[in-house]
Amino acid sequence: MSTPTAPPSLAAEARTVLRLSPLLRDLQSRAPVCKVRTPAGDEGWLVTRHSELKQLLHDERLARAHADPANAPRYVRNPLLDLIVTDDVDGARALHAEMRSLLTPQFSARRVLDLVPKVEALAEQALAHLTAQGPPADLHGDFSMPFSLSVLCALIGVPAAEQGQLIAALAKLGEIDDPTRVHETQDELFGLLSGLARRKRTAPEDDVISRLCPKVPSDDRIGPIVAGLLFAGLDSVASHIDLGTVLFTQYPEQLAAALADEQLMRSGVEEILRSAKAGGSVLPRYATADVQVGDVTIETGDLVLLDFTLVNFDRTVFDEPELFDIRRAPNPHLTFGHGMWHCIGAPLARVQLRTAYTLLFTRLPGLRLARPIEELGFSSGQLSAGLTQLSVTW
Repeated sequence: MSTPTAPPSLAAEARTVLRLSPLLRDLQSRAPVCKVRTPAGDEGWLVTRHSELKQLLHDERLARAHADPANAPRYVRNPLLDLIVTDDVDGARALHAEMRSLLTPQFSARRVLDLVPKVEALAEQALAHLTAQGPPADLHGDFSMPFSLSVLCALIGVPAAEQGQLIAALAKLGEIDDPTRVHETQDELFGLLSGLARRKRTAPEDDVISRLCPKVPSDDRIGPIVAGLLFAGLDSVASHIDLGTVLFTQYPEQLAAALADEQLMRSGVEEILRSAKAGGSVLPRYATADVQVGDVTIETGDLVLLDFTLVNFDRTVFDEPELFDIRRAPNPHLTFGHGMWHCIGAPLARVQLRTAYTLLFTRLPGLRLARPIEELGFSSGQLSAGLTQLSVTW
């Protein structure tokens, strides 16, 4: 009698910048849905292919809900993720719908268009900070993060004087291994944002918090809503600025073409969104009923890992997915999700990325990596899994 094979562990995955790890490529070649062991040590189903991910993103049987949240299988051990898991399936769905209803209007095409001059001005400020530090300088710490944070704070309504406290709290909230510290910092962050809501009820401005006040009567409830927006948006944009810069330095002919043609820069942003992360952008969900996906039955209570970036390397959808090509068309990447899980901040993120790449490479035409690409490393112990730093020179 054969012994069942233990599922491969994602904790053992050696992530490489801009390329799928051998483990993820092997899993994708095996099946569209694979049993794995998570970094937390629990079992779950990793969705590896494009079609199946789209299918499951439309399936309401997947939710942030589990019959026994305290003992539910985890992707990682993090109190911040634990807080969003409930035993009320209908409540989880209703909360998700409510959040989208409240926040989607804040990212309308008109609002994003109106923000473009502000985004450009904030990019100029971040570039001035970067150039004052070097060369060489840390693009991540001296440009990507400050720029991403300043845009989000301008959108949301966080004064410049309070942004330092905010970014310190956000960084601590991403830590995986210290539950007590995360809980304390969460209360600090929620309190800061709820306090802003109280002030803006009497002195509203043109920002998200002010516009939420008439719709959400409780200041204490606005704090968590805005914190979720910050946490979701900050690292995603910053990490794509970093990785997109790395990509463009590796493909100078494509960079020159993108700088000479706005439409090519737009398609270049889409190709960076498709290819830069190369797996690891995981959205954990639970099956609230049995779900059949191909030959696999995902049973009620099972953990499902939706990796928005792994599926962008699915060879059944993308020709030569490992090839970086700013002229790729069509480019149906799922980096921003799909359907009811599509990122509401995607239009603003695209503006930020176009602005960042254009400004960096036109003002610093000699911009290049200060260390070999092989030495770049992802952060550990954080939910973000972005680059820890990116040393550049010019």
